[in-house]
Amino acid sequence: MPDAPAVHAQGIVKRFGPTVALDDVRLTVQPGESHALVGRNGAGKSTLVSVITGLHKPDAGTVTFSGEPAPAFGDTMAWQSKVACVYQKSMAVPDLTVAENLFLNNFGTGRGAAGGRWISWSGLRKRAAALLAEYGVNIDPSTRAKDLSVEQVQFVEIARALSFGARLIILDEPTAQLDARGIQSLFTKLRDLQSQGVAFLFISHHLQEVYELCTAVTVYRDARHVLTAPVAELGKADLVAAMTGESATGPVAWHAASGAGPAAVTGAAEPVLRTEGLAVDGEFEPLDIEVHPGEVLGIAGAAASGNTALGETLVGMRKATSGQVSVRGRAVRPGSVPHALNAGIGYIPEDRHRQGLVLERSVAENATLTVADQLGPWGTVLPSRTREFARTMISSLDIKTTGPDQKVSGLSGGNQQKVVVARALARNPSTLVAVRPTAGVDIKSKDSLLGVVRQVADEGNAAVIISDELDDLRVCDRVVALFHGRVVAEYDSGWTDGELVAAMEGVGERA
Repeated sequence: MPDAPAVHAQGIVKRFGPTVALDDVRLTVQPGESHALVGRNGAGKSTLVSVITGLHKPDAGTVTFSGEPAPAFGDTMAWQSKVACVYQKSMAVPDLTVAENLFLNNFGTGRGAAGGRWISWSGLRKRAAALLAEYGVNIDPSTRAKDLSVEQVQFVEIARALSFGARLIILDEPTAQLDARGIQSLFTKLRDLQSQGVAFLFISHHLQEVYELCTAVTVYRDARHVLTAPVAELGKADLVAAMTGESATGPVAWHAASGAGPAAVTGAAEPVLRTEGLAVDGEFEPLDIEVHPGEVLGIAGAAASGNTALGETLVGMRKATSGQVSVRGRAVRPGSVPHALNAGIGYIPEDRHRQGLVLERSVAENATLTVADQLGPWGTVLPSRTREFARTMISSLDIKTTGPDQKVSGLSGGNQQKVVVARALARNPSTLVAVRPTAGVDIKSKDSLLGVVRQVADEGNAAVIISDELDDLRVCDRVVALFHGRVVAEYDSGWTDGELVAAMEGVGERA
């Protein structure tokens, strides 16, 4: 059907246990169209992508490609001929060449005189060169993927998808790792492919890019379809309102910190945490921050805003290109985690499984990793003292566990996160830096964890919450919004969900 949509999904329902991830949603993308799918975290975007790429089978609803029913679930090759997804994190194999990545699992073989199979590497490179030329991609097929720029890798992945016959390409946060030149290069290539009838589903937290590239936008909120509209007919304020559920003009719910507010905490007191000209090339521009006793500072930002890199720089996981960090007037050695911990910085990392826990070790061992020097004489670690220390943390943070010897892998997500918090607090830090501290935990655990962060500040210390979750940021006395590594807005008590989301998405800026 020549005029049929590149993809049409209707009445899609998807449940994971008691959780409804998609509730009767729809999506239509026309041939040659660049269509944005936007929504806050948890809106259902990723689940919808998993359904229309054949990774998950919907519980209800239908999907068609160019008017034909979607392939049978599990028929990988058939799905690849319809749709492909280029993810934020590249799926290319770094040590293979461009040609090898393009035809991975499809090298093409001949039969030798002795009956064996062989690969014509020169033939593979010629096939790759022809494919790249067909779509205007100027890359040497013999170059290894690890030697390409980020946008070149994306071009290769798009070309590979097109080689299977797919005419719908899903781009998941494609600009997250690109600089301004790379973004424009990518957009130019996408427009060229659109003119050839290729359709793109563009998923991004950067709304100004939606207005630059896309002709239509669909908004999901809380697993439901909210609207689909031409981008040219939808104002930025209305788009943000659709994402957040707030009226663009009417009254809104607003933030109010539980403490006395910045006027009470900044005063004449010396800051607990200070950064001066702190910068990391390619991540965030020079940044001057002061966090005073009793204050919780929020650093808000979406993907590629630089906020996570800032947290890692504060604790020494990254070495700053310029500037310095100080805690209560004491300079912190750049790029040194031990020095940052000794200076009084506690850290809750973004990913507890990858960065925060040793899952097959006990609660006690995980909670005391930063205080091993306090658990026995002459560099020894006494198990009895380790368990005693852990019991104190288990009690104070209400960690639900059978005891200090239980493996962390056996705890719920919320209680695992409490163990990470216990370790961050073990050295009684002057400053607690928490990166997305409530990710993947239940509502009750969220309240408990945010209460702990607030308590650190209320005891006369300082806390920094780095997150794009509005509920995390509500406990903050002050919020700084980053976009592409630059401060675009700063809010005291009184910010609205809409204006903060707009700042994080790059469509609202306040000096």
